[in-house]
Amino acid sequence: MRTTMRSTVATLHAELVRYGLVAWTAGNVSGRIPGEDLFVIKPSGVSYDELTPENMVVCDLDGNLVEGDHAPSSDTAAHAYVYRHLPEVGGVVHTHSTYASAWAARGEPIPCVLTAMADEFGGEIPVGPFALIGDDSIGQGIVATLAGHRSPAVLMQNHGVFTIGKDPKAAVKAAVMCEDVARTVHVARQLGEPLPIKPEHVDRLYDRYQNVYGQRSPR
Repeated sequence: MRTTMRSTVATLHAELVRYGLVAWTAGNVSGRIPGEDLFVIKPSGVSYDELTPENMVVCDLDGNLVEGDHAPSSDTAAHAYVYRHLPEVGGVVHTHSTYASAWAARGEPIPCVLTAMADEFGGEIPVGPFALIGDDSIGQGIVATLAGHRSPAVLMQNHGVFTIGKDPKAAVKAAVMCEDVARTVHVARQLGEPLPIKPEHVDRLYDRYQNVYGQRSPR
């Protein structure tokens, strides 16, 4: 399982580049290793085009390096805190994507004014508190902010985007969709005040997308 997760996490970093969510070495993807209190995360300061399954690092849920030849990401403590406190989470992503980070710089939630937002986030994308990098303060802010929210994304004030998912791919998808709606809502506000979606309609859209949309395994 460690080998599989190393490969998965290494491959998913290419999606951050493909969708323009990161610059230089910023940003990271991590994935919980099923059946173990461990997760795989990007090494610190390594270029995206140099990432391989072999140079991914394995950490325990306290953020300590368990396996690998590189120092783990500077955001490792935040990821570890999320995994410790949200056992249902199997993947975490961090980006400084342009439009979503602009909302974070303003400390402003992204309002739910698009059906795509209702589908994916179940409401607004909330803002978490300002926190310095290096310890688990960011992780604490992520967990506290997402408590009671259906959103898998949080805008950490003056910082950027963190997303969670049942697995790393789901967390990457949330990061891609977060930037997409952040850009569209920003453009809409240049034209005037976007129209809100009624809460009951948000609930119906979210339920349909989460429970009906797409292909289902045959029973």
